[in-house]
Amino acid sequence: MSSLERYIFRTVVGAFLACLGGLTAVIWVTQALRQLDVITAQGQTILVFLSFTALSLPTLVAVISPVALFIAVLYGLNRLNGDSELIVMSAAGLSPRRLMRPFLALGVMVAALVAFLTIVIIPASFQEIRDLIARIRADFVANIAQEGQFTTLDNGVTFYYRERSGPALLGIFLQDRREQGRTVVYLAERGQAIEHNGGSYLVLESGSVHRQRPNVQDSSMVVFDRYAIDLSALNQEASELIYKPRERSTGDLLLPDREEPYYKLQAGRFRAELHDRLGSWLFPLAVVTIAFAALGEPRTTRQGRGAALAVAVGVVVALRIAIFAAASAVVRSKAALLALYGIPVLAIALSLAMIFAGPRLRQGLAEAGKAALRLIPALPLRARRA
Repeated sequence: MSSLERYIFRTVVGAFLACLGGLTAVIWVTQALRQLDVITAQGQTILVFLSFTALSLPTLVAVISPVALFIAVLYGLNRLNGDSELIVMSAAGLSPRRLMRPFLALGVMVAALVAFLTIVIIPASFQEIRDLIARIRADFVANIAQEGQFTTLDNGVTFYYRERSGPALLGIFLQDRREQGRTVVYLAERGQAIEHNGGSYLVLESGSVHRQRPNVQDSSMVVFDRYAIDLSALNQEASELIYKPRERSTGDLLLPDREEPYYKLQAGRFRAELHDRLGSWLFPLAVVTIAFAALGEPRTTRQGRGAALAVAVGVVVALRIAIFAAASAVVRSKAALLALYGIPVLAIALSLAMIFAGPRLRQGLAEAGKAALRLIPALPLRARRA
């Protein structure tokens, strides 16, 4: 890059980073406030709360980056035009191609960032969030059960403890009725929830297990000194965790298990999620070209730029909506893939045509209009001679 291009690039990059940081911080705070119930309602630590909010940052950055890029390009072009720098550059013979180069360089960097986040980082963060939620719900003893109250899960598990003495629970009652006609009751004087190899266990001491089998009136009883129960096995969601398409890696979407029952039911969503990721880098490039096509031409202060700015904002919003609609249509039909990739490519092509051929086209139309105006006064004279 030349010194002039580096100057423009620094201006736009500074505006982009300021917009990205500001918007991300504001939205992150709103998301963090929504997750406060993880601490207040479920008794989680501040570390779990920070893990939730940190895992949402890649998604926020991927969504906000094109918006920040659009604002930065508009700011840079308006600043250059407001200081009459665009007019001086145009008078000095700077071509639109060279003027666009620093803006396009930033657009390529943002497109690469969005592609990397969307294809690699965001699926992993969604999967980690799902695992974290499953672990919290699986350890219902520490996160859901309350002292002196019977806690019943949806799958038929009921838990009670009389009081807490430090990390230990006293007077434990646990009833497992997940299987129809089969009941297992655990009674223990004390117990403690522990973590081991990534799993949650309830270790009972000085108690007994009572089992009631189907079609049998008498129950069996086993007395124990120490007994461990896998809490994740008592939670259906944790034991039968199925990842949604957005929570699966791009490799899993490229080569899915076509015999999986969930894939057979949601094959369209797998397809839509995969191609939405692969085409995510096109939107930032379209944003750059649209903004430059609207405000890249030098204009004097007498020529209003508000209309061009409004048109650019409207086109970008319409483009984002059209891409969302195309991604939704891909769920139902493979033919919609043409629209998913074609809409941003068409926006880029039309914007480039306006950037490079627009001035010549407008000049040709203006000359044609002037020629038509010169012919108008001569028409009545020719008519009288005839």
